[in-house]
Amino acid sequence: MYVSDGLTVNASGHLCVSGCDTVALAKEYGTPLYIFDEALIRANLRAFRAAIEEIYGGNGLVIYASKAFNCKELCRITMQEGAGLDVVSGGELYTALSVGFPVDKIVFHGNNKTYDELVMAVDNNVGRVIVDNITELETLDAIARSKGKTVGIMLRIKPGIDAHTHDFVRTGQIDSKFGFALETGEAMAAVKEALGMPNLKLRGLHCHIGSQIFAPDPFVLAAEVMLDFMHLVQMETGTVLQELNLGGGFSIKYLESDPLMPYNDFMRTVAHALKEKAQSLGFPMPFVLIEPGRSIVGAAGVTVYTVGSVKTIPGIRTFVSVDGGMGDNPRYALYQSAYELVCANKADQPRSTRITLAGKCCESGDLIQENAPLQPVVPGDYVAVLSTGAYTYSMASNYNRIPRLPVILANEGKARMIIKRETYEQLIENDL
Repeated sequence: MYVSDGLTVNASGHLCVSGCDTVALAKEYGTPLYIFDEALIRANLRAFRAAIEEIYGGNGLVIYASKAFNCKELCRITMQEGAGLDVVSGGELYTALSVGFPVDKIVFHGNNKTYDELVMAVDNNVGRVIVDNITELETLDAIARSKGKTVGIMLRIKPGIDAHTHDFVRTGQIDSKFGFALETGEAMAAVKEALGMPNLKLRGLHCHIGSQIFAPDPFVLAAEVMLDFMHLVQMETGTVLQELNLGGGFSIKYLESDPLMPYNDFMRTVAHALKEKAQSLGFPMPFVLIEPGRSIVGAAGVTVYTVGSVKTIPGIRTFVSVDGGMGDNPRYALYQSAYELVCANKADQPRSTRITLAGKCCESGDLIQENAPLQPVVPGDYVAVLSTGAYTYSMASNYNRIPRLPVILANEGKARMIIKRETYEQLIENDL
């Protein structure tokens, strides 16, 4: 019925997340609030790990891309499930270190890491720094040399693949701020320079072609292009690079109509092509890393709001205004992202109306969804927006000085808070 198996409707007609009544949680913790399905998050991490074991014979590592949703408890869950962690800032790295995350399983991304962030990575012995440009390569080498350390790195390569996603989430084509281009010779020059730096250990190559990709074909092509380049590196330098990071981008269901290939089938298709390519080149199969982020937490999240008003403009549309909006979920404003809506306290009733879900921010563009089906609602009802686990809390802001939302973790009928609601006092604590 819904985009996630963890969503059910109880005897009261209320929407439930992992057996927890969202209406009861809304009354207990207030709205708006994020609710995450812990059981589903863990199941997704285990599914990817199992796929690595089955398809690659354990010769690989799942790296949770924490930019999708990062907090101390998600770092702990990732650690407990035996996965690695992808961080993209000093703040994300600090969060991981605060819970004792194994540094050898941390991957540090970013196209413009600051000097202090690179020092932080070196001081804490981060396992892999994904180097994005020559300036960063030279800076990191100088830092490592000054500290008498050797730093493991991977170079981010642009494989020139168009993943057919929104322009804002395509990252593998030549016209991208990320990585070294193959077509210009930039990538090979970077490889040769890195190999000549004694304080850097080039572990392998990284690529990422985009996000919310439904078909495996772009991944297959990217894997083949990357392996061709690794073979070329061997021919030109004599060095056999050991690791290949294929990034993330696996899709989730935002709408029930979205197609979705099981992740292990997705990975099996890519692995088969990678093995065939390696065999044809006579190149050893690399240690494979993947970085699922959205596909771990996206469908596991639900945001619950309280309806404040219903305004019908005859012949135009009906606005349903809620107590949140672009401050807690800017994705519709940014990408026109599609979502399914459910009246949490009337989830057993048909979604027989078409509405525009509007936020409370002082912006005409503060919308969460337009022309979307929903049960008839009145002020005081609860509206749940599904599949909001990725890039909502992470991208939240204090626009209009609205405090950030709390996060509740639901697991088989039990719920606990993992992030508190921000207070007005916290909003002004850095003001002078």
